[in-house]
Amino acid sequence: MTKLKVLWVDDEIDLLKPHVLFLEQKNYEVTTCQSGPEAIELIPNENFDIVLLDENMPGLTGIETLAEIKTIQDNLPVVMITKSEEEYIMEEAIGSKIADYLIKPVNPNQILLSLKKNLDHSRLVTQKTTSNYQQEFRKITMDLMQTNTYDAWVELYKKLVYWELELGDIDDGGMFEILETQKNEANIEFGKFIEKNYASWFEKNTKAPELSHTLFRNKILPEISKEQPTLLVVIDNLRYDQYKAFEPTLNKYLKKKKEEAFFSILPTATQYARNAIFSGLTPEDMEKIYPEYWKNDTDDGGKNLFEKEFLEAQLNRLGKPLDFSYHKITNISQGEKLVDNFKQEKHKDLSVVVYNFVDMLSHSKTELEVIKELASTDKSYRSLTESWFKNSPLLKIIQQAKALGFKTIITTDHGTINVKNPSKVIGDKNTSLNLRYKTGRSLTYEDKDVIVAKDPSKFKLPKINMSSSYIFAKSNYFLAYPNNYNYYVNYYKNSYQHGGVSLEEMIIPFAVYE
Repeated sequence: MTKLKVLWVDDEIDLLKPHVLFLEQKNYEVTTCQSGPEAIELIPNENFDIVLLDENMPGLTGIETLAEIKTIQDNLPVVMITKSEEEYIMEEAIGSKIADYLIKPVNPNQILLSLKKNLDHSRLVTQKTTSNYQQEFRKITMDLMQTNTYDAWVELYKKLVYWELELGDIDDGGMFEILETQKNEANIEFGKFIEKNYASWFEKNTKAPELSHTLFRNKILPEISKEQPTLLVVIDNLRYDQYKAFEPTLNKYLKKKKEEAFFSILPTATQYARNAIFSGLTPEDMEKIYPEYWKNDTDDGGKNLFEKEFLEAQLNRLGKPLDFSYHKITNISQGEKLVDNFKQEKHKDLSVVVYNFVDMLSHSKTELEVIKELASTDKSYRSLTESWFKNSPLLKIIQQAKALGFKTIITTDHGTINVKNPSKVIGDKNTSLNLRYKTGRSLTYEDKDVIVAKDPSKFKLPKINMSSSYIFAKSNYFLAYPNNYNYYVNYYKNSYQHGGVSLEEMIIPFAVYE
């Protein structure tokens, strides 16, 4: 086993011989020196793994030595050891990116723990995470066979997302493959659950989860008051795991009051799900009550052009005529413009921001080779979303809202799934084009791959004509026409799509921040 190399810098190093011997017995190779200049001379010529640095030394102090070390080798971890408990010294050391901070007198085990934390951290975390998931694997497998309520499915999906994020941070491809298999099994069972129960959620006196068309009335509206302005952010096409990936950035600025999950209606597509949030109506009722705002799949023109009007109508219907603004952001210049003008929003009861970046990202993955490379897996897709959020106008908007005393609500309309398996479907020329659902007449399909709504009204969906039906792809299937089949399959395989039935598309986040 290769020994890890430690440089210990202390003007009283002779008094620390027992500590040095202890570390050497633990298989560390320890080099010692008594001053900052000596350390600065040694570091460029030796491949040290970590430095133990005394803060209070004559001549060049520990803080000054630390600054020099960082200019020579910025990524070399430095553990500061000091007699002083002065707060300004701690702050200066932490600000200089130290790896750890220990107060004298230190015992050998303290030193050992700090070394393990910094040098052996990855291996120890990998071992522990792998061990914990192996223990949890059997329980999740058993739960899969017994999960039969929507609440239980939410909890199971959150558990899978938790392990996906945990295993994503370690280097164990084998464990990750096992988790992927378990996720696929979960989606198969979830498809059966939705097929059996979804239509009943629209029946009177039936217990149902929070759905897109009930979200505003039941969850968002109770959070809005005249005493405090509210920012409602709807990030289009945001999965639960993507939200959890950038949540740590949010937590730097805001305090989470609550986090819940709700279910997107079918189809899990913007035209249906986001319009349902703003209108407070099912697609069937939107078409009946507001034909001037609703467009079916076969109609020309944009399908989400009247979200502001839908929201205004819902507020009036609920007897809550709030003073609100609506902003749809589809590019960076629109985002920056809102950042510049956001102070004007403080006089509103509700400021709604619909942000379209994640949806554009998922569709760009299909079209652009560079995005295919950057977002080839769920892990890299999450990473790209996190990087976007940290550098986006949206984060600046949220920071401004915080400074102005807003309550902030973050949610989405639906998620997305990485599609792997093609399923053949045949329809006439008026059949809708979405890869995860189809609506039209005389559809021919593989029964095992889809959920069928022969009577759309049971799913509260509009009929384009008298014989229209809907089909929704299950799990990670995508619907492909026989014509040009091989080209079509190769083009869309491993792309992110939405509109169908999967945990990733249907179980989505709703969070309130103070």
